[in-house]
Amino acid sequence: MPGTLYIVATPIGNLEDITLRALRILREEADVIACEDTRQTQKLLTHFQIQKRLVSYHEHNETARTEDLIHLLLDGKNVALVSDAGTPLISDPGYRIVKAAIESEIPVVPIPGASALLPALAASGMPTNAFLFVGFVPQKEQGRKKALEAVARQPVTLVLYESPHRILETLASIDEILGSRQIVVARELSKLHEEFLRGTAEEIREDLAGRAAIKGEITIVIAPAEETVHDADPAVEVAALEGAGTPRMEAIKAVARRLGLPKRQVYQAVEERGNNRVDRNRGSDQSVQ
Repeated sequence: MPGTLYIVATPIGNLEDITLRALRILREEADVIACEDTRQTQKLLTHFQIQKRLVSYHEHNETARTEDLIHLLLDGKNVALVSDAGTPLISDPGYRIVKAAIESEIPVVPIPGASALLPALAASGMPTNAFLFVGFVPQKEQGRKKALEAVARQPVTLVLYESPHRILETLASIDEILGSRQIVVARELSKLHEEFLRGTAEEIREDLAGRAAIKGEITIVIAPAEETVHDADPAVEVAALEGAGTPRMEAIKAVARRLGLPKRQVYQAVEERGNNRVDRNRGSDQSVQ
């Protein structure tokens, strides 16, 4: 009989978050533990006094290592798949071995536990009845903007992951593409310096940009898109606010917020309206001549 592939969730920070079942699987059931970084997993095992054979399984060796692990499983060995932190396969390696195990009729047993996704969502104050997990957005600016544009009009809460090294760039893209909707940035979840920052992407970016350093993995929760008022002309509304004395950029932000539109879209509408008026005036001048 083949062995069993266990998908074992591990703590994302606080070691007390590991489950009793996960400890039993790692200590008693698993013959081999496949992990992203053997050094990181060894710290966890040492803390709980568990001694097991470790093999690396990460994005750079996933294809070749999958074949090795499937052979072990077919020989009757039990394999526990873990990530450095949280639930395997959630923006971490593991898809290939799970797919291969299913195709080989090897039992796959998930061991639920910690993740950054659900705690951030639960504590965000955003609607939780429906949400879309975006994962990590592309690192390059154009790819990142396209990914955000693809989900911009979703009427559900959005959740995505980001590293501390790219958080400022991602917040700038969120501000540009998604407008002034409310977001929550959850940092260092379950750890000593756990923090929730709430506001618009622009406001939170200004906060983080003023810090000497930004540390810890980050989860971003974004409010659902509001239903757009389709018959409203954003350029006309901006002009009305300007006529009442509101500075143009403040007027653009206010209209974008009310209509649930990205500031960039409202700004483009204002520019196009201005260009059209210039063209009409030029036409009138020519007709007079």
